[in-house]
Amino acid sequence: MASLIEIRNMCKIYNPGENEVRALDHVSLSIGENEFVAIIGHSGSGKSTLMNMLGCLDVPTSGIYLLHGSDVSLLSDDELSDIRNQEIGFIFQGFNLIANLTAFENVELPLIYRGLSKKERTTLAKEALRKVGLENRMDHKPSEMSGGQQQRVAIARAIAQAPPVILADEPTGNLDSHSTKEIMNILKTLHSEGRTVIIITHDNDIAANANRIVHIEDGKITSDSSNNGNVNRDDIAREIRNGSGSREYDSNYDDEYKEDEEEPYDANEIELTDASAENDFDLKPEEDNNIDLHLNGDN
Repeated sequence: MASLIEIRNMCKIYNPGENEVRALDHVSLSIGENEFVAIIGHSGSGKSTLMNMLGCLDVPTSGIYLLHGSDVSLLSDDELSDIRNQEIGFIFQGFNLIANLTAFENVELPLIYRGLSKKERTTLAKEALRKVGLENRMDHKPSEMSGGQQQRVAIARAIAQAPPVILADEPTGNLDSHSTKEIMNILKTLHSEGRTVIIITHDNDIAANANRIVHIEDGKITSDSSNNGNVNRDDIAREIRNGSGSREYDSNYDDEYKEDEEEPYDANEIELTDASAENDFDLKPEEDNNIDLHLNGDN
């Protein structure tokens, strides 16, 4: 299997000096083409920092990140933006949809900034929405959809231009069990079609869907194992416990952790905000009333 992602001896240090925090501490990781990988860890383990590195949303303090054999850790902000637009499809826990746009318009918007013609955008957006089963909801706005449907729109937006890597950060964190199953089935289908799928999660049940499970603890990878399809949450907890000497980890951990998590999405209780309320996107109106979409670091 060809190597798509190669991280070598990567560190991310905040507050260098006496009170420094090593969010990533000499991490090395290789991910091949068409792998389905879950990166699992509790809050503060370093998994979100690792996601930011993999998604080119941040740069390491030291170490090397090779994507398709090219060292992206040396690229400029504009070059990193191009990598994000062309190579990586992002799926976030908070959906990040724009409230006053339809499902079709939400999927089409990033394609505008990639310079595609109207005909190309229409074809790609409709096909992406068809793949996630929303061909009959294209004209609906987020407030007219359930949480699961909104996340499917977000997935359609991520896959519209067929990026080789799908990076999903807690993609089912705000969803009920039925919607969670639907989203995981879509991600499995994308993997079967040849995409590399990387899920960042704290949930053993979600991680069990992947073909490979990487556990990160205190900024270090403590276990990295294959999943033959017969692994459940207890097996994952046992593997983590045997691979890590820094923390006693058991199968009850997820339930304990979830007590601090937000309640699942409820359309009747949660008011949908536009993407400007999220940290992952920054929307800037231009003088000609067009919308300029930027990921973090692209201002």
